[in-house]
Amino acid sequence: MGLREQKKQATRRHISDVASMLFLRRGFDNVTVAEVAEAAGVSKMTVFNYFPRKEDLFLDRHADRLRDLEQVIRARPEGESPVAALRRYQHELLAQRHPLSATVPGVVHFARVVEASPALRGRVLEQSREIAETLNTLLAEEFAPLDAELMANLLAAALETIYRHATNRMLAGADPDEVYRDQPAVVDRAFDLVERGLGAVG
Repeated sequence: MGLREQKKQATRRHISDVASMLFLRRGFDNVTVAEVAEAAGVSKMTVFNYFPRKEDLFLDRHADRLRDLEQVIRARPEGESPVAALRRYQHELLAQRHPLSATVPGVVHFARVVEASPALRGRVLEQSREIAETLNTLLAEEFAPLDAELMANLLAAALETIYRHATNRMLAGADPDEVYRDQPAVVDRAFDLVERGLGAVG
């Protein structure tokens, strides 16, 4: 990454961090983009240059997720299935205790803000659809159209369910460390079902 791109990434992260702080403190719907821009020391236009939608200021890891998924699918070792590659990816996120693993203590505060905002809840659904579409595009390069679409939707549902399972437990009061310890089994169960089908339920 060149210096110019590093500066752009740093600016993007700064704006998102400032926005997240304001949203966590006051609620997503109670903060305007103009207030985010002022607090971040940039213009409103600059905010929109980096984040076309207000919701993406808070749900800012979605672009990283899409890039990760593309890398995981395209760069997987020869002979490794897409299911196995994404299973491995989810375990790597867990090992790092990455925010996208939904096992960091602060995720419960993030989830509360999302649950309190219809706009954010709607955007989360859109992002899930975008994940499925991205996977479908990637898998269509290797598989028949119907197979690619079915795999993409099943894998996207697995990714969403894994994340939601962890956040729902913490919203219900579970200790984040307990969720973290239990989550590897959740990941494996989700991908086992994708691999084996509903016949594995029971």
